[in-house]
Amino acid sequence: MAEQGVAQVWRRIRTIYNILGNRCTTCNTYYFPPRPVCPTCRRKGKLEDYQFKGLGKIYSYTIVRQAPEDFQKQIPYVIAQVELDEGTRLTAQIVNVNPEDVEIGMRVRACFRKIKAFGSGGVIVYGYKFEPTMHVTGHDE
Repeated sequence: MAEQGVAQVWRRIRTIYNILGNRCTTCNTYYFPPRPVCPTCRRKGKLEDYQFKGLGKIYSYTIVRQAPEDFQKQIPYVIAQVELDEGTRLTAQIVNVNPEDVEIGMRVRACFRKIKAFGSGGVIVYGYKFEPTMHVTGHDE
């Protein structure tokens, strides 16, 4: 059973290490996660795969102070709705910042971090999180 889970991780590797969605070329709307049909244009819409740049701002957030067992070592941590520059929003953890310093409107960029070790084999699963853009280190837009 664990072997099947590991195989599933490898099949999804492109989506794990990139923020992939799609864009309707008819109405120029971006979606994450990808949609099979544009909700606005319906059948007239033409969707194409799109890799998001990973830049955006914090739209809303909360500081988690009580967490499930797998995340106890990380508390307190920030979960936010990030509005990407392309206009879509997604939920992600905010890292590399003191939780009390997080603000609505703060510019952030995607970074890829360990999410957890998977199964008895200890396969490490990585995914996207977001961190503040840092002008002094050259990580700004």
